[in-house]
Amino acid sequence: GGKQDELAGRSEASCVMLSTFVASSLSLSAPIGVSRVAQSRVSCTRMSDDEPWNSNAQSSTTLDKSTLEAAYDAAMNAPAPAAAGGKQDFLEAEPYWDQSTIPVNTYKNKAPFVGKIVSTKRIVGPEATGETCDVVMSHGGKMPYWEGQSYGVIPPGTNPKNGKPNSVRLYSIASSRYGDDMTGTTTTLCVRRATYWCPELKADDPAKKGVCSNYLCDSKPGDDVKLTGPSGKVMLIPEKDPNVDLIMVATGTGIAPYRSFIRRLFVEKTPFGEAYTKGSGLAWLFLGVANSDALLYDDEWQSVLKAHPKNFKLDYALSREQKNKDGGKMYIQDKVAEYSDEIFTRMDNGAHMYFCGLKGMMPGITEMLEGVCKEKGLKWEDKLTQWKKAGQWHVEVY
Repeated sequence: GGKQDELAGRSEASCVMLSTFVASSLSLSAPIGVSRVAQSRVSCTRMSDDEPWNSNAQSSTTLDKSTLEAAYDAAMNAPAPAAAGGKQDFLEAEPYWDQSTIPVNTYKNKAPFVGKIVSTKRIVGPEATGETCDVVMSHGGKMPYWEGQSYGVIPPGTNPKNGKPNSVRLYSIASSRYGDDMTGTTTTLCVRRATYWCPELKADDPAKKGVCSNYLCDSKPGDDVKLTGPSGKVMLIPEKDPNVDLIMVATGTGIAPYRSFIRRLFVEKTPFGEAYTKGSGLAWLFLGVANSDALLYDDEWQSVLKAHPKNFKLDYALSREQKNKDGGKMYIQDKVAEYSDEIFTRMDNGAHMYFCGLKGMMPGITEMLEGVCKEKGLKWEDKLTQWKKAGQWHVEVY
């Protein structure tokens, strides 16, 4: 299908790039026609040093092995050609909303996939509380996933408490299935470096730092990373209805799944995105962080807001910079409570509500919705059961 065409096209583009490079570096009495090299729609084959792969070639320059290796790698890692019409559709189900083929647990703890770190960068300002990094890794197209799923990461080393290898840690994926480079071969994680402040030392205690988060935040391009999954079906988007309201509530790195949603909806030309932006659905993002420097991917949200004001809404809760209606710190539950009646009405009309991040936000939000129920003469437990039964209530907190 579309995925096979994409891979074949990628292979052909790679072959063309490699043949062009070689042809320009060698003087050939019988030049290699690009079309002949491009006939291989499976892969480019690296020739051994002593194999006369073109006996008619007459070299006028010295081309060492490392140069050819570099050309090969560049060709094979070239971005995939854009799909027809610039659309992102080569990783879609048929029809695109069908969730029956979603990949789950392709790789398990005992036999993880070994990917490569592509980039690691700090994405918060100097006054942020703690350090949060955007970590991009390559899976070479061998570990596909859907928006709302998680990857497991197994950090190297052993657990000092039992001497066994470190256990897997789950991270919500922050990119769409196509990856930030749109090739379908990379994954992005949003990771906060876990540290422990020791009141006696008056400093971070290195013995109590988070093993996996520090490993990822310290990783360098080219480093190996052991991955499991993808896992999870709790946070998926109900794509069959292009008019569905998606109410997304996050604290900190809980923003990850919503970034994957929003990229699919508004950044990439996906079938669901095209349908959604023509419909009446609202994707409403609530993000709670400590201050402006701790905001995550704000530039992306502002671009989407400018381009799609009809379908996207954004609200921040900055606990150290804003006050709630009672004069206290503005936490995520306080910001959501400002819209309690509207949210309740949208939920009753079929909206889906998502929660990702710290579990401490949940009591405040459920109490707020319970209060709305009371005003309407309804029983909260019955209403929540109704929403859960309809699959409208999605919770992934820690």
